[in-house]
Amino acid sequence: MKTELIVLTAPDLMLASMLVLALIGLGMRLGLGVSRTLTVAAVRTTVQLLLVGLILETVFSQARLTWIMSIVLVMMTVAAWEILARQKRKLKGWWGFGVSAFSLFISSFLITLLALIIIIKADPWYTPQYAIPLLGMLLGNTMNGIALGMDRLVQTAWQQRAVIEQRLMLGQKDREAIREIARDSMRAGMIPIINAMAAAGVVSLPGMMTGQILAGSPPVEAVKYQILIMFLVTSGTGFAVITVLQLIIRRMFDSRERLRFDHLLREPR
Repeated sequence: MKTELIVLTAPDLMLASMLVLALIGLGMRLGLGVSRTLTVAAVRTTVQLLLVGLILETVFSQARLTWIMSIVLVMMTVAAWEILARQKRKLKGWWGFGVSAFSLFISSFLITLLALIIIIKADPWYTPQYAIPLLGMLLGNTMNGIALGMDRLVQTAWQQRAVIEQRLMLGQKDREAIREIARDSMRAGMIPIINAMAAAGVVSLPGMMTGQILAGSPPVEAVKYQILIMFLVTSGTGFAVITVLQLIIRRMFDSRERLRFDHLLREPR
C-alpha cells in the first residue's frame, strides 16, 4: 500500500521546537552553560534550512549549470573552512585552506561526478535533485574524516616531536619516523564512517533512507540508494584522509628530511 506524503505545518514544527526549548530551560536551571549555544544553534538551523529550501526550490525549477556550480563552490568553500576551524593547531596561511579544499575536490566532488554520470546516469548529469543532495552528504562525511585525521596527525606529531627527531637521527626516513602516527590518524579519520556502516540497518536507519521512506519511496529502493551512498561516502572519506595526511606529512619535513613546524603551523607553541 502506497502512502501519501504527510505535509508538515508551521505548528507541527513549533511543537517539535518545544523539546529543544525544554532542553534549553533545563540546561539553564542546572547551570550547564550550554543554553546559549543551543539557542544559537537552533536559530541557525531554522534560518539556514529555510533559506536553503527556498534556494533549492528555485534551482530545481531552473536546473541551470551555472547556478548549480555556484552552489557547489559555496558548499566546498564552507566545508574547507570548517575543517580548519576544527583544528586545535591551525595550519599556516592559505596553504591550510588549499590542502583541505583539494582533498574535498579529490574525494567528494570527483566521486559525486562519477556517481552521477556512470552509476545513477542522471540526464543531465547536473540534475539538482541528485547532484546537490549527493554532494552534500559526501561533503559532510568527508569533512569530518579530514578534520579528525588532520587534527590527530598534527597534534600527535607535535606532542611526539622529540621521538620523531630521535628516529630521524638514528637513520630512519621521514615517512618511517612518522608511520605509526600516520596510521593512527588514518584510523581516527575513518572510524566514524566505519561505525556508521557497521550499525546501518541494525542499530540505526541512515538519514537518506529514512527521508526517502518518509517521502513515500518503496523501502527496497530507499535501501539501494542508501547502500550506494554508504559506499560512496566510505571511499570518499578514505581517499580524502589519505590525500590530506600525505600532503601534510610532505610539508612537515624539509628537503633534508628534518622535522619542521615553523612553516606548517600558524603559531607553534
